[in-house]
Amino acid sequence: MLQYLNRCSQGRGAWLLLALTALVLELVALYFQHVMLLQPCVMCIYERCALFGVLGAGIVGAIAPSTWLRYAGILIWIYSAYEGIRLSWEHTMIQLHPSPFATCDFAARFPSWLPLDKWLPSVFVATGDCAEKQWEFLTLGMPQWLVVVFSVFMVIALLVLIAQFVKPKRRDLFTR
Repeated sequence: MLQYLNRCSQGRGAWLLLALTALVLELVALYFQHVMLLQPCVMCIYERCALFGVLGAGIVGAIAPSTWLRYAGILIWIYSAYEGIRLSWEHTMIQLHPSPFATCDFAARFPSWLPLDKWLPSVFVATGDCAEKQWEFLTLGMPQWLVVVFSVFMVIALLVLIAQFVKPKRRDLFTR
């Protein structure tokens, strides 16, 4: 399996699949926000940014998968998945154990050199409350599902990282 993951990581298809998966999840989030009229909170916006990080990792890896950019893509992927797990876990704890002392901000804090909420407010402006459960599927809320999603991204990313140290089998057509 690791040899297979090593071969896949050296081709564009797997990286584009990663980017497409993250893009579909971003589009689902925008569907929830603009069609189902669910209001994203600050934690939702930060989790969305982590998902954009996974999307960016897929794009970086797809640029030149047989060069060092593949390793940059893997590192971005692992970091984004880690941040996604951390943020969605914190969001889950806010929802499962509401407290007046553990709340989230009213507005997302982006760096002055990257004011995403100013550049694209329909995607990055928070209007909801972190403690409010607006959606549930199979008894899990949105942040709980995001813990699952980011954990799957993390497991796959770590397997791909480990696979980089496994030499792929040489396929020789004349050994049959």
